[in-house]
Amino acid sequence: MLDRLLARRSRLAACGSFGILVCSGLILWGLLDPIRPAGAATITDRIVAIVNKELIMQSEVRSEIAGEEQRLREQYKGAELQRRIQQLEYIALSRMIERKLQLQWAQARGMEVSEEEVNQAIRQLEKQGERVDENNPRERKALKEQLVMMRVMDREVRSGIMVLQPELERYYGSHQTRFSLPEEYRISQILLKQKAAEEVKEFRKRIASVHAALKNGGDFAEIALQQSEGAESVKGGALGFVRQGELEPEIERVVSGLGPGQISAPIETIQGWHIIRLDEKKPSQFRPFAQVKNEIQGLVHQQKTEDQYQRWMGDIKRKAFIEVKF
Repeated sequence: MLDRLLARRSRLAACGSFGILVCSGLILWGLLDPIRPAGAATITDRIVAIVNKELIMQSEVRSEIAGEEQRLREQYKGAELQRRIQQLEYIALSRMIERKLQLQWAQARGMEVSEEEVNQAIRQLEKQGERVDENNPRERKALKEQLVMMRVMDREVRSGIMVLQPELERYYGSHQTRFSLPEEYRISQILLKQKAAEEVKEFRKRIASVHAALKNGGDFAEIALQQSEGAESVKGGALGFVRQGELEPEIERVVSGLGPGQISAPIETIQGWHIIRLDEKKPSQFRPFAQVKNEIQGLVHQQKTEDQYQRWMGDIKRKAFIEVKF
């Protein structure tokens, strides 16, 4: 369970539903207070939601979104900032309501996490480079709640999920582009750089001379050894295989149009001028099913977990008293 905790800390709970909250069959959703203009009267704190017999205060929501809100304030202003913060508040409050429902569900069934389990979790997080102040009661409480919710998820959601071979095969068949490998090029290059005392006109003349020698049948490896200023010159300019997307855009645009054995015109980049020979091209391929089976297993299991969580949480919400207050 602890190996999932680090990823879980960023979510705090399985956040699914951004949907309408229900109270005794009535729709009662409303956004939190909008951003107030400077100088307007402010309310120190107020109730923004009631979840069964527990309250969620506006100050709790503000604390929940503090880090993300700061990022938004650095990027946006005016009406767009207001819209994004309201959306953030909506998402955070929905998440907090679901968290309360999970914790209430666990409490009603006597599901608890001991202090020793919290200590173990802290040690595990620290090994993964996550800082936790074990003497801070708020941090310990938040961590304890996360452990409880993970236990709830394991028992009520994950425990009944099975992924069968036909499901894996169907996923592979309908998502093949996800498992495709890009084209690969085996290339060689001659890299020419302007020397300190070399005039631009002389440098361009040298580039043209090298390119002409290659076009007239000169040995690429020999010319690369004599003329190229790239580290690969000692290997006759051979760079080996590179995948589509790994080359400089200027070079890739040219290389993608070459056929095996063809030599490019000189290409300018910030490194200098390149003359490229395409030695071999491997077309895009699909990774075989056996190679990606475990990856697909994880993807399908994750999707089924999310679906099952939504069903389970929806049932809890239907039975709960939830009121979101304007």
